[in-house]
Amino acid sequence: MSSAKLIEPPFCRQCASPFPGTVTGETFVCGYCQDLRFYFSRTVCACRAQGVVRDCILRFKYNREMYFGRHLVDWLRGAAQRWIDWREIDGIVPVPLHPRKQRQREFNQAEYLAAGLSRAFDVPVLKGKVRRVKDTGTQTKLDAEARARNLRGAFAVRDETIFKGKRLVLLDDVFTTGATMDSCAKTLRGAGAREVIALAVARGV
Repeated sequence: MSSAKLIEPPFCRQCASPFPGTVTGETFVCGYCQDLRFYFSRTVCACRAQGVVRDCILRFKYNREMYFGRHLVDWLRGAAQRWIDWREIDGIVPVPLHPRKQRQREFNQAEYLAAGLSRAFDVPVLKGKVRRVKDTGTQTKLDAEARARNLRGAFAVRDETIFKGKRLVLLDDVFTTGATMDSCAKTLRGAGAREVIALAVARGV
């Protein structure tokens, strides 16, 4: 699916938002992120959440049209290989769903994507090691501040010793404001993770 809008440099190191102009230097932080502190070290996103990419995600996630999952893994793998040194990564953590939502949806899209990356880079998936203990409901209509407030205390780890000193890739399908990733990364860092890199198929616009 060549019509996907891939994210190319320059893009913000913190939120992966693409920048239309020219930026000097290797790292760039956008105006939105300059005054924010995130618990993940940086963000990598493969595509913009527009057009065919957005359609694939919606049909995969909500209609269970699993065929589209392969395209999402392909886009994700391309960006992950380009921007992450997998020799330094100890594990992939898929962002968990609340049990109610997982029963309703019948699968966790982040776990599916994590399995594809695990096969590609030979890095284990730390599945089920983080729980979503707060049912936050859908966040699509909330602004950044409301999302962050809604997600406070949303995650918990089952065993802190699993994450101590580890470099982790935290994985989800879409990165919009970063509130979900940040809340989960805060829990992982609190459990002793050395570094958390946020990774998503698409950057919400």
